[in-house]
Amino acid sequence: MLSIFVCEDDLRQQKRIGKIIENYIMIEELDMKLVLSTDNPIAILEYVKKNSEAGGLYFLDVNLNHEMDGIALAVELRILDPLGKIVFVTTHSELVFLTFTHKIEALDYIIKDANLEEMKRKIVQCVQIAHDRQLTTKETNTYYFALKIAGKTEIIPLREIMFFETSSVRNQLLLHLKNSKVHFRGTMKEVENHNSAFIRVHHAIVANKHNIKFIDVKKMEIEFVNGEKCLVSVRKLNALEKALKGE
Repeated sequence: MLSIFVCEDDLRQQKRIGKIIENYIMIEELDMKLVLSTDNPIAILEYVKKNSEAGGLYFLDVNLNHEMDGIALAVELRILDPLGKIVFVTTHSELVFLTFTHKIEALDYIIKDANLEEMKRKIVQCVQIAHDRQLTTKETNTYYFALKIAGKTEIIPLREIMFFETSSVRNQLLLHLKNSKVHFRGTMKEVENHNSAFIRVHHAIVANKHNIKFIDVKKMEIEFVNGEKCLVSVRKLNALEKALKGE
């Protein structure tokens, strides 16, 4: 499901935008939801920090009645949700250039001064584009692994991942990358179900089969393309060999 957010300090406009979005989602039966509509940019940041889903759709007023304006909010969202789609809704078309200065890469700019039908058309268009992109990139996104570290979402290409193992730190896993290691909160079950490339090779290890270089059956070890090694259990060996052969 794709999550949608609205940050607008004009309550009338906020309700109008939210109504347009919800009506369109209901009529078209889209797998999307308006999860938060608010005048407080901090509330949106806090929600995104606490929830792991990436790739949200954000409708942001540029000139918020808050110490954090829409541009600053967008900059923070780009860090927390790199795959997110940002739409600016503003009466200040002259401020649009600031989005280029900050390299925000907005999906669209909607001017409030436009007539209501034109505003509705552009909002609906943005929702549909975000939905279509979600569908077309669903398979592509499986080539990435998104994890949250210190409140920020890191998008890691699958080719960089060697294996995951349980960590000595409670409720955390240790991810072995091509040139580094990183702890993050998660479970083996979540990792194993994320992508067909991830296969359980030991009760405490999930490996990326695409980066396995060699299996030493005598030592019951797997060697990866970066030279790292991990254990493979006798019970998992047969399934692993079949997976590597594409069976």
